[in-house]
Amino acid sequence: MLNSMRTKSLVIATLAGLLPLPLCAQTMQETPFFEKAEKKLPPVAERIPSTPLVVNTAGHPGGNIITLIPRARDIRYISTYAYTRLVGYDRQLQLQPDLLESFDSQDDQVFTFTLRAGHRWSDGSPFTAEDFRYYWEDVANNKDLSPAGPPEFMLVDGKPPRFEVVDERTIRYTWDKPNPRFLPQLAGPLDPAIYRASKYLKQFHAKYADKAGLEEQAKKQKLKSWAALHNRMDDMKEQTNPDLPTLMPWRVTNAAPANRFVFERNPYYHRIDNQGHQLPYVDRIIMDVSAPGLFAAKANAGETDLLFRGLTMSDIPVLKEGEKIHGYKTLIWPYARGTELALYPNLNAVDPVWRELNRDIRFRRALSLGIDRNTLNNALLFGLGTEGNNTVVSESPLFTPELRTLNATYDPGEASRLLDEIGLTKRNGAGIRLLPDGRELEIIVETDGESSLVVDGLTLISEFWREIGIRLFVKPQDRTVLRNRAFAGLTVIVAAPGFDNAIPTAIMPPTEFAPMRQDNYAWPKWGQYVETKGMNGDPIDMPEAKRLAELYSTWMSTSDEKVQEQVWRDMLRNHAENQWIIGTVAGALQPIVTRNGLQGLPEKALYSWEPTAMLGIYRVDEIFWNKAVGKEARR
Repeated sequence: MLNSMRTKSLVIATLAGLLPLPLCAQTMQETPFFEKAEKKLPPVAERIPSTPLVVNTAGHPGGNIITLIPRARDIRYISTYAYTRLVGYDRQLQLQPDLLESFDSQDDQVFTFTLRAGHRWSDGSPFTAEDFRYYWEDVANNKDLSPAGPPEFMLVDGKPPRFEVVDERTIRYTWDKPNPRFLPQLAGPLDPAIYRASKYLKQFHAKYADKAGLEEQAKKQKLKSWAALHNRMDDMKEQTNPDLPTLMPWRVTNAAPANRFVFERNPYYHRIDNQGHQLPYVDRIIMDVSAPGLFAAKANAGETDLLFRGLTMSDIPVLKEGEKIHGYKTLIWPYARGTELALYPNLNAVDPVWRELNRDIRFRRALSLGIDRNTLNNALLFGLGTEGNNTVVSESPLFTPELRTLNATYDPGEASRLLDEIGLTKRNGAGIRLLPDGRELEIIVETDGESSLVVDGLTLISEFWREIGIRLFVKPQDRTVLRNRAFAGLTVIVAAPGFDNAIPTAIMPPTEFAPMRQDNYAWPKWGQYVETKGMNGDPIDMPEAKRLAELYSTWMSTSDEKVQEQVWRDMLRNHAENQWIIGTVAGALQPIVTRNGLQGLPEKALYSWEPTAMLGIYRVDEIFWNKAVGKEARR
């Protein structure tokens, strides 16, 4: 993105130096996996697009990767870290075409997508504009399949775009006003998938197949309607339908119930290396279901080839112990999150006394100044973390040091002074302050209990706050129960991790930082009001919070990157000044176990859910065995 009036166009040649088709056809090398396959396939030069995505890497095809998942449904996370998108982020967090050959954006209002000639789904059917039309007209705008209509990110002021099929390889979306979050949303960790495998799915759609027959099929599967049947078969995210064609590097081959899930390489995948090998390099991803408490032990015993999700910083000592004996290496990447332990004072609490206190900036600052972050850092992150606010990390171009430190030092004297200034001067015999209505200042901090780091951290914070006359009780509970309590305004403070995207650039939407969503524990009712268009929740009624909403609206209505950058900086400063969410310590380390011989991942990189999609932007399809011959599943 350049200036307020701009046209941006990215073509595949800018990404990888595209090889012309004759050269590709001469130099393409067949994958051994498909040479041995029972089903005869066309030659590899005919399976890839005529303009494939060429990447500057050179690995060896073959072999399997064994990993672990805590439950069967977690196979779905492959759609995040396999990271196959229409447009995606590269390692510099710049948007690049991936499935698309190119894209063009005119002032973030008119988006034209060009597909790759000859690109096919994993079953060999063509990937064309018809797959986008089918999604838009027959899925997103079909009331039976999508009662809520098109996804919210495709609406601007409540209005959808004008959708146009220009030709078999070209589609266009046109809004009356800018939609700057459209491309970043397509590049996110959860693929919105604005296309579908239309040839396969039409057999389950009442517009294209016999409705009575579909209803009978649905009844046999104990489903209510043909629409429920269609939605079950159209399950791109969950990976529960092995028959559904995919564009990802690997396709699932079996369904639950199972204790092992096998993903095999996609014979029509669109990416190749500069040596003429079709990606992915690895033939199979094998996921074994295992108790999450055993992940570190199994990795230590050498039972995995690649493991990251389900491991935490506290596992690093155990993982390091087994490296030499069992032939693996533990990569240690910084986890880019706003803070590992954040406190969310509920500004929408239904209890009037707590609501008034939580809304008093002096109270929130006192809570922050009453936390000894250095002790938390040493106890929770071995002293390796970064102490301070819930904000962006230093690797973000939007970072400034004061964002981390403002109102986030340890100063119990100033914290006590602020509490006295508020009027909380009365105490009981144990030194605990009293609320205006005579109750003790006892804060029940609720958490989902899934992170031992959060619970341990709260135990320490309870000691710090006791010094300033506040008693803290920890209340772990089920996440669904916690969310429902927060949405109803029943929580006082919730403890949870901080911002997911702590390495934003100006072009990424600042949704997390504005009161736009009810899943933010600091302002659930404000977010609910926005999400339901005023049907539920409460309107924003604090000036500085209104300012966040206004800034967000400014970001949403411009295609000028300089304006977007200034919006981000103003919002980040607003957060540091107001302590909407109280940060503690950031910079946990994410262990990534890789078996010796497995190559392709950086020695060190930033790990996050958003925008890196865990390992996604580092390209799991480019991981390879340096001696692939004979590399098979051992169990």
